[in-house]
Amino acid sequence: MSHDESAHEGHAHDPSAKLVRMANQIGLFFASQREEVRVAGIAEHIRKFWEPRMRNQIFAHLDAGGEGIDPLVKKALESLREKA
Repeated sequence: MSHDESAHEGHAHDPSAKLVRMANQIGLFFASQREEVRVAGIAEHIRKFWEPRMRNQIFAHLDAGGEGIDPLVKKALESLREKA
């Protein structure tokens, strides 16, 4: 098994991996904005378009260390959770 295959296999059973990838993609969408706009934009997008179950799962992943989550996305998730 190659390194790429083993790395991919490790994420296959991690339900948070897809949400982390999605959240980071949202972060990339806002990459050209100022930081404060990015954080608010990411948080607002997740609030509007993610089901509560998805938000709770990404918050649980954040609580477990947030592995793989972009730092600005972490800020956005923390601000979103504070407002909830």
